Amino acid sequence: MSVVRLVCRWVALAAVPLATIASAQMPATDGTIIPLYPKGSVPSLGVPEQRDRLPNGETVIYDVSEPTLELYRPAPGRANGTAVIVAPGGGFVALGYTFGGTDVARALAARGVTAFVLKYRTIRSGDGPMRMPDVHMKEMGVVMSRAKTGTPVEMPRFAGEPQAVEDGVRAVAIVRQRASEWGVDPRRVGVLGFSAGAYLAADLAIGEVASRPDFVGLIYGGLRTPVPADAPPAFIAGAADDEYQPNDPVRLYQAWRKAGAAAELHLYERGGHGFDLRPQRTPSDRWFDAFTWWLTTRLSAPSDAPHRPATDAPIGPAK
Repeated sequence: MSVVRLVCRWVALAAVPLATIASAQMPATDGTIIPLYPKGSVPSLGVPEQRDRLPNGETVIYDVSEPTLELYRPAPGRANGTAVIVAPGGGFVALGYTFGGTDVARALAARGVTAFVLKYRTIRSGDGPMRMPDVHMKEMGVVMSRAKTGTPVEMPRFAGEPQAVEDGVRAVAIVRQRASEWGVDPRRVGVLGFSAGAYLAADLAIGEVASRPDFVGLIYGGLRTPVPADAPPAFIAGAADDEYQPNDPVRLYQAWRKAGAAAELHLYERGGHGFDLRPQRTPSDRWFDAFTWWLTTRLSAPSDAPHRPATDAPIGPAK
């Protein structure tokens, strides 16, 4: 399979029908947009944000300069005090915003979780229908080689990863500082990431103590180290037939356990790279039930984890 075709699949995912669950679990309140920064306070890519609506229903967003959170709240009386920030994938050059974003947020809200979709900054896309810049094509070459050879053990940082992590830090800060407004326990703020979004979630989990989420979901993501002993609990899921990162779920689990941090691993026989809420008739179709059950059993009792204030700096306008 060519690099171009693999990159296309990495960003856009497979073209299969939407899951019934996504439309059946609509929350009562959707789509409130919360800017992460005051307008004009972060550097712009110099080009307008672009959105492609794919034939399978996916929305792919390119050239993100103005990151946001999109809020999905449970129906009145259903909120359980837990917040999850959903970070879509797309190789840090685009965001698969529907399947690994809004669909998941709606499903979480239907189960009582206050959910946010993080539209984090991307690198500037290229020209042409795929819009893949040269730097990302080179990154994908490393991804493909690593999948076959197992080296390097840890994927080098992607070009867009540092600024995406900055946005993740900011998102956690906003949710914690506005927790009472949204009916959220500031000690129950987690990040659920898919692919590149899972790299982002892992970076946050092993980063500065103040900005670590209280838990993370790492869904077909990649290894990030070193993992500290006080890393937040991690739910790790992937598929053995993932053509990009077949070894990373086990490596992530081993890194968490070696550090003495709590982790749960679900390595499915089949599911590939890019499974979400759409049924594929593979074992990975059950990942969402497993994640929400893990979340329920970990967080149903009052949290005794120390509250980590995300930042002492003012958040600025976020309306």
